[in-house]
Amino acid sequence: MARMRYQQALARALRDEMLRDPSVFVLGEDVRASLRGVTRGLAAELGEQRIIDTPISEQAFTGFAMGAALAGHRPVVEFQIPSLLFTAFEPIVNQAQKFRLMTGGQAKVPVTYIVPGSGARMGLAAQHSDHPYALFAQAGVKTVVPATASDAYGLFLASIRDDDPVVFFAPAAALGSREEVADDADAIPLGVGRVHRDGEDVTVVAVGHLVRDALKVAEALAESDGISVEVFDPRTVHPFDWDGLAASVRKTGRLVVIDDTNRTCGLAAEIVATAAEELADALVAPPRRITRADAPIPFAVELEVALLPSREQLAAAIRSVVTVPQEALR
Repeated sequence: MARMRYQQALARALRDEMLRDPSVFVLGEDVRASLRGVTRGLAAELGEQRIIDTPISEQAFTGFAMGAALAGHRPVVEFQIPSLLFTAFEPIVNQAQKFRLMTGGQAKVPVTYIVPGSGARMGLAAQHSDHPYALFAQAGVKTVVPATASDAYGLFLASIRDDDPVVFFAPAAALGSREEVADDADAIPLGVGRVHRDGEDVTVVAVGHLVRDALKVAEALAESDGISVEVFDPRTVHPFDWDGLAASVRKTGRLVVIDDTNRTCGLAAEIVATAAEELADALVAPPRRITRADAPIPFAVELEVALLPSREQLAAAIRSVVTVPQEALR
């Protein structure tokens, strides 16, 4: 057992899998010379043929990775910022994600696209602060957003080993967080959520770095208001652990979702809609969602903070569903 930062867990998972499976290789911009990232030291240890620096053309090297995957390799493609995924949306969503289905399973495209540092990062403005995991989930691409170091390790292994393309978001706000990671840790299946805190009064669904915020709010409300909050982390947003969510909501009867994507057509909207359709008999209060605002992130830090989901908003939403008068539901 070793206590390590989230980013260290990613680096360890990548190294372990490259040592285990010679078909795994990495490509991206400046991945050989990385001093702090997930590929640090790998070129010297494993050779430059497996750690490949690419030109500044995301669409080109993403397409190259698809060809390599079709030829039997398991590429890991690193994107420096999440908005660069927009330039590669076509080869990921319209080609790699559909190829196995369109060939009747005769071909597979096992590519992992990792963004170590996704989401807003205090003052990096609109073109560097997107967190588009809901876009890929909506398109049917397997999409992973771990919250902790141990989950980052196990889900990164599972993503690399998966026979379909996987987009792996590592939130910037989580990279420095620490957690114990077992020496014998293994892959964590995609599509299985995690309950970080048991509760009786309300289920809070939190994604990525917002899990830590949800836990802090849960602790504070338990002390100040006596509210028992269950914190549910889906870990993968597609496939989503609907059974795990249903079990939690049927226990608590209330649901609040905090999500770092836009309010319109975001992940929180999908979770709330599904709960309303399938868990209406269990809900004793209308579900609530806390999200980003539907606007690009400004450069000014004060405005950035105003547009992002906050602990204060989450606490207010939890209080509102716990104290909702029963006559309001009739």
